[in-house]
Amino acid sequence: MFYREAGQFKSTYPADMAIFPLREDRIGIAVIILAAYSLAFLGNAFLLQAVMIPFLVFSLAAIGLNILTGYAGLLSLGTGAFMGVGAYACYKLMTAFPDVNVIVWIFVSGFFSAAIGALFGLPSLRIKGFYLAVATLAAQFFLQWCFIRIPWLVNYNVSGALDAPLRTLFGIPVLGATATPQTRYLVVLTIVILLTWVASNLVHGRIGRAWIAIRDMDLAAELMGIRPLQTKLLAFAVSSYYCGVAGALLVFLWYGGAEYDVFNINQSFFILFMVIIGGLGSLIGSFFGAALIFILPIVLGIVLPAMLSPFGLSVGADVIEHLRFMIVGALIIFFLIVEPHGLARLWQIGKQKLLVWPFPY
Repeated sequence: MFYREAGQFKSTYPADMAIFPLREDRIGIAVIILAAYSLAFLGNAFLLQAVMIPFLVFSLAAIGLNILTGYAGLLSLGTGAFMGVGAYACYKLMTAFPDVNVIVWIFVSGFFSAAIGALFGLPSLRIKGFYLAVATLAAQFFLQWCFIRIPWLVNYNVSGALDAPLRTLFGIPVLGATATPQTRYLVVLTIVILLTWVASNLVHGRIGRAWIAIRDMDLAAELMGIRPLQTKLLAFAVSSYYCGVAGALLVFLWYGGAEYDVFNINQSFFILFMVIIGGLGSLIGSFFGAALIFILPIVLGIVLPAMLSPFGLSVGADVIEHLRFMIVGALIIFFLIVEPHGLARLWQIGKQKLLVWPFPY
């Protein structure tokens, strides 16, 4: 038996409360991280720039929404706007203080998004469910209006667009036209790994248990001594921080520049679908959801023409896009009705079956 907990004894409290208590999990995570960094030197520019960087960015945004919706049980439809706050804050900070390292401003920009998220999270003490979703939807439209109508946010640029100025890290271009996909990928990968590790510690600790208690039954959690307002606002702040950092990475390390329309309501639903399909209350599910929704059209665009070309048939981009929406919609309905924990739960079941079933106990 390759994957089992029997025989792995814990003699200390830190070992018992470890995020990855099983040796197999620790080895698996180390292999995945090593393979991810190796991809920067083995993959081509298209793979890094068009597939891996956006996959990591949307995974980070999905982690942010999963903290709020999956762990704290608070539905939000303003993820796209909170990503925009981080992007615009990073742009203002980079242009106002050009001598400061751009990585610092990417992390700092998340705090501006966290403050805005906590502000719009104030109604969560009185309302929940559909009404809270409407409140966050109002935040989406209001912030998007601000991105359009306040020219100060783009330094009075007549085009109204955010552009990535040339910025270097240890003499290597990170932003700008001269930055290579390899450099951008390594920066994004490092930031995503770091923030995923922080999120994992949060959700497995005291704060995460408070979020789960609020999600399961807020009245009982309050009777146990958990403060609902502070706990919910912290969930909004942490979630918005992750979304803000993801927004800054989206604009400056993937697009290289963008307009306000990037952070529309479609982006918010896009991230929400990733969380639903990947699995509510699961960090690894955020990566699964982002991989399925974002990489699915790329795979369909490669596989379907290869399968149909021997028969003299061709598939247009519009057909692939319609097929993508059909598959994503069917998966959302399936996971909402049959398996609320999404692909993350299926991964756990498959891991146990594949690694345990062929070998007798």
